[in-house]
Amino acid sequence: MLKTPHGEVETPTFMPVGTRGSVRGLSPAELRAAGAGVVLGNTYHLYLRPGTRVIREAGGLHAFTGWDGPMLTDSGGYQVFSLSRIRKLSEDGVEFTSVYDGSVHSFTPELVTKAQEEIGADIAMVLDECPPANAPYDYHADSMRRTARWAARCKAVHDRRDQALFGIVQGGLFADLRAESLRRTVETGFDGYAIGGLSVGESREEMLEVLGGVAPELPADKPRYFMGIGDPIGVLQVIALGVDMFDCVLPTRLARHGAALTSRGKINLKNARYRTDFEPLEEGCPCEACSGYSRAYLAHLVREGELLGARLLSLHNVTFLGRLCGKARQHIVCGDYESWMSHRIELYASGEARGVLE
Repeated sequence: MLKTPHGEVETPTFMPVGTRGSVRGLSPAELRAAGAGVVLGNTYHLYLRPGTRVIREAGGLHAFTGWDGPMLTDSGGYQVFSLSRIRKLSEDGVEFTSVYDGSVHSFTPELVTKAQEEIGADIAMVLDECPPANAPYDYHADSMRRTARWAARCKAVHDRRDQALFGIVQGGLFADLRAESLRRTVETGFDGYAIGGLSVGESREEMLEVLGGVAPELPADKPRYFMGIGDPIGVLQVIALGVDMFDCVLPTRLARHGAALTSRGKINLKNARYRTDFEPLEEGCPCEACSGYSRAYLAHLVREGELLGARLLSLHNVTFLGRLCGKARQHIVCGDYESWMSHRIELYASGEARGVLE
């Protein structure tokens, strides 16, 4: 159970990503109906637009966005990876060129921490570097140790008591670097711990091997957060390794490209076979897309580029992952999670599962 000033969240839980203060196409009420417990925002983007002052004057990120549940803000560490062509790293922090107007901004651990305090999310992340998976050992070693020093600086200035601060374990695919990062991060001491630097180009087998070596060693009484996974099979696999929280843009991104997650696998509604398929996306799913429309109509919306299509598919995909986590929680309590997970993965991968999640 994740406890925050804006409510408790049962774990494991999938967290939809609202990078700029909005999960694309979905209102807060729809997110709540979809089963979302925590919504993410991104400090890099919110700092640049609309700016932390505007958010503070609005009463904080919750009041500004209309979402009254728990919120988490990423520090901008992922942008160190994704925007590597327009940033410069130093011991002091990261100098970014704005993706909006080309202006230059210096993100230090202290600035990022205070910005997140001003934004007012329930959970803030330390500033870290997320290197590409194929970076050499020496690069990962230097990056990991700098991230550890940045994390200590973040903690030193973080004084908002109603906001949790999470540390991040880095180290790439190197077991010794991961072990060192884990030790240093836990010794610094945080309210929760994230596993970063994965889902950035490595194989699924490599990802699971690293995660399997890190997650069980993190403090059992603190939340464990895997940064950046949202496919159903991956979600089930990281839950099995002890992860409590995870996020990804995948469900809404797939929706904008006409794809839906179902118990029998991902389906692409641009495929001609769905033009005359009058069944719901997922039998028994309570979302508006499934309870009110057929695959044929949704496929029509997708082909015509109608915004309603992307919105309905986003709602369905977020609902699907929320329900998947709900079923996972039930089977963890029942003690048969491993067998249930294996069955679900086999059926999802083979495309033979039918009807509602079992």
